[in-house]
Amino acid sequence: MFLDRDGTLVHDPGFLRDPADVVLLPGAAGAIAQLNRAGLAAIVVTNQSGIARGLILPEEYRAVEQRIGELLAAEGASLDATFHCPHYPAITGHCDCRKPGTLLYRQAAEEFHLDLARSWAVGDRLSDLEAVRRLGGRGILVRTGAGEAYAGDAVRAGYGVARDLAHAVEQIRSG
Repeated sequence: MFLDRDGTLVHDPGFLRDPADVVLLPGAAGAIAQLNRAGLAAIVVTNQSGIARGLILPEEYRAVEQRIGELLAAEGASLDATFHCPHYPAITGHCDCRKPGTLLYRQAAEEFHLDLARSWAVGDRLSDLEAVRRLGGRGILVRTGAGEAYAGDAVRAGYGVARDLAHAVEQIRSG
């Protein structure tokens, strides 16, 4: 399963750069633990344009990722990997790794031997879901983060909608 980070897994204060500001969203660790117990990959794919914009240093990004891992571990959960796009088109030009681009998903699929046609994406924006759909998979928009604003568009586009990550995982696991 592919997960967005900000607004899906953790609270999104905007350009998260301080590990002390990392707050897991309610139920997120339990949802990840459920994936872990089921033997399903839990892979984060995240756009981090703050790096290209000079708002987040690479070492700050890594410290935030480490903190997320610590908070998840404290609740018996773990991510298999995190893939991030550090680009911002207005500064760095076009790239294939920025969501809804498919590069990071294809790299993750190769590294973890995933069948993209059987994969799911969960996120709070349509761009979090579009790449996996293009690769044959399905998506669920969560109403956390920015998701509430996109729920109607998600339904019209044929995506599922869930209250949060825990409910998205529940929907996926139940069929």
